[in-house]
Amino acid sequence: MEQRRRPPGRPDRPGRRDEGARLVTPGLDGRLALVTGAGRGIGAAVVTALVEEGARVVATDLDPAGVETLAARHDGRVTARPLDVTDATAVETLVAGTEETLGPLDIAVNVAGILRDGPVAGLSDEDWAAHFAVNTTGVFHVSRAASRRMAGRGRGSIVTVASNAGGVPRAGFAAYAASKAAAVMFTRCLGLEVARQGVRCNAVSPGSTMTDMQRALWTAGEEEASAQRVVEGDPATYRTGIPLGRIADPSDIADAVVFLASDHAQHITMHNLYVDGGATLRA
Repeated sequence: MEQRRRPPGRPDRPGRRDEGARLVTPGLDGRLALVTGAGRGIGAAVVTALVEEGARVVATDLDPAGVETLAARHDGRVTARPLDVTDATAVETLVAGTEETLGPLDIAVNVAGILRDGPVAGLSDEDWAAHFAVNTTGVFHVSRAASRRMAGRGRGSIVTVASNAGGVPRAGFAAYAASKAAAVMFTRCLGLEVARQGVRCNAVSPGSTMTDMQRALWTAGEEEASAQRVVEGDPATYRTGIPLGRIADPSDIADAVVFLASDHAQHITMHNLYVDGGATLRA
């Protein structure tokens, strides 16, 4: 099985039992998870992390190519499905079909998201609406479908991957930041509603992470310099740097998602975990 690459200086995590090539987090072995936006970047890393911890995963994406590649890598533990999270009927059909064919969902992870940067004055109505359709309404569709079923069984975990931009203003990111802030508050409110039914709802808010979305913000041909500017910060745009001195790897975010989905976090709900190397100074 393919092993995730760990950035230099990151030790293996303690407290898990070794089962051959797989380290298993208590509470995930045999669980069934649904991950949206799983075709690449953070979503793909979340799928890999969950599989390594013993879960079975339904990996979904608007573009099926990436999730089909993931499924081929993971020897029957990943089921690939195309999904447009903005389509409520499609989401409900997929969740219902998953439970009929694979069993009850234990975990749902909302990763699907878009980013179109630019100042508010130049932001189109279409771009504004698209951010909320995917980043917020998509989270609502998936979380609603999953939580209905989880609450009836008295157990389950929902994790929404948001952004540290949802908590700290960023120039040129108004639509993205607003949609992510809304997704976090929705997830926390849902967590309050279903807490007595044993369902936990949490968010993970990454900072700059080495994904295609991050690279798309950089100047072509100046990737190394662009990355360095992210680490150092930019006073002209009121952006702090990253105190830990590096851009996150997708596996850093996946680790946080796995923790919140697992029984290690069984008394944590309505929490928003920042994974940004200290970039926002948790302001």
